[in-house]
Amino acid sequence: MKTSIFTGAAVLASFSSGVAAQGGAWAQCGGQGWSGATTCVAGYTCTFVNNWYSQCLPGGAASTFTTTSTAVIRPTTTLVTLSTSRTSSAAVPTQTAGGKFKWFGVNEAGGEFGQDTYPGVWGKHFIFPDNNAVRTLINQGYNTFRVGFAMERLSQNGLTNGFDAAYLRNLTESINFITNAGAYAVLDPHNFGRYFGNIITDVDAFGTWWNNLAKHFLLNERVIFDTNNEYHTMSQDLVLRLNQAAIDGIRSAGATSQYIFVEGNSWSGAWTWNTTNHNLRELRDSVEGKLVYQMHQYLDSDGSGTNPNCVSGEIGVQRVVGATRWLRENGKVGILGEFAGGANSVCQTAVKGLLEHLKANSDVWHGALWWSAGPWWGDYMFSFEPPSGTGYVNYNGVLRQYL
Repeated sequence: MKTSIFTGAAVLASFSSGVAAQGGAWAQCGGQGWSGATTCVAGYTCTFVNNWYSQCLPGGAASTFTTTSTAVIRPTTTLVTLSTSRTSSAAVPTQTAGGKFKWFGVNEAGGEFGQDTYPGVWGKHFIFPDNNAVRTLINQGYNTFRVGFAMERLSQNGLTNGFDAAYLRNLTESINFITNAGAYAVLDPHNFGRYFGNIITDVDAFGTWWNNLAKHFLLNERVIFDTNNEYHTMSQDLVLRLNQAAIDGIRSAGATSQYIFVEGNSWSGAWTWNTTNHNLRELRDSVEGKLVYQMHQYLDSDGSGTNPNCVSGEIGVQRVVGATRWLRENGKVGILGEFAGGANSVCQTAVKGLLEHLKANSDVWHGALWWSAGPWWGDYMFSFEPPSGTGYVNYNGVLRQYL
């Protein structure tokens, strides 16, 4: 989605109610449409992340208020995240299934945080999932976790060179924890088709990068490879070729038992998929039945996921029906890899309608993943981090009906 990291996390500010005008450690402090605090407590500076999000990060001038930090700093590498969607609609396709989802869970953000701070420091600029929180969700029945990470941290010296050992180790530990617990872990390079801010145009190098990464997870059948998060404002042919290069690189590494999630242009939006990403029907996989089309969909007015208000109680269904038809007409299957709604009754109705539609069409929709859990979300409006994330408190009861 078009947002970035908010975060509270293991680093929480400690200050009195008299300083509510200042953002706490890791809190949001700016961005398009932001109306909250624009300055930070002592030891933190309001730092621009993107047009939609600024965050209180360590450093900068002190203020008269204090803040305490309990984060563990572990040397390694690291990034921050952003994303979004765009537009389309159609009549509801014939509903034919109504079965159980193969994959249902959450995104786990954090490994991609700290955008433009490379390689960064674990626990300061980026973080990986909290195993205890993941275990809580697995115990409730959630079975899929999409783990974000930064290509720039993993591959610090070019796409075809070696991986940073410490970052790869931390990422692998998180993946192994999830899969050893019996769940699926989606490897999500959360890069928007970019590398160090530039659109990836070296298709062969991208295929090599995926070939090298896949070799590290050959024996783990519960790993899913996600080619890249939310390609956008790129040549449609390039998006096709990058996806195909990733597929070919993964399979040539010998990873033939795992699923591959491919993503589309225009932030992989479901509402524009049938008009924007039609050429992706040409993707080919040497392994039968393991290619899945991942789409994202938010329910606010511009589909960006930056506003807690949903357009209407019907907007969830309205924004995915075109994608449902596209999947069925082209003999493909999909997953809604990001979705969310604000803590209000209109959004709850819209989210329920969306999930009911996906369930009714589960012959082509094989799952859905909430955006997002992760230990640094703080009071972020969609946070699904147990036990007190806003999304978790307001939607856990809703989502558990689909497990």
